[in-house]
Amino acid sequence: MQLSKDTHEQPTTSRNTIQRALVLEAVYALCNHPTSAEVYDFVSKQYPHVSQATVYRNLDLLALRGEIVRIDVPNGAIRYDIVSKPHYHIRCKGCGLIFDVDMPYLDNLQEQICSTHGFQIEGHQIMFNGHCPDCLAKNN
Repeated sequence: MQLSKDTHEQPTTSRNTIQRALVLEAVYALCNHPTSAEVYDFVSKQYPHVSQATVYRNLDLLALRGEIVRIDVPNGAIRYDIVSKPHYHIRCKGCGLIFDVDMPYLDNLQEQICSTHGFQIEGHQIMFNGHCPDCLAKNN
């Protein structure tokens, strides 16, 4: 018996949707800006047959769809954020963790730079660097 094209594609679509849901669930469970490797480790402990490529592909897709945010960390691993509204981050130079900065987002920052410098800006990420309270306490 030969499967029709529609019958054959349905399980693949469902499987991809399930894998995508697992990846999204992992980002939420890890909650503090996990790397793709951390997400893969989390998912593979529950579902050992999932491939690293599948996890990474779904992270990219979820970020492209705006369900999570991809954070490009200078000189560090790419991280993912569950908070999709625009906000800033701070990276601890001691422990390497990434934290959300609780402050108003400057909505017109890009427009100010465009009008002042003539650039066409497509987006921005601001990453502050410093030491978190835990690392400061350890050093004192």
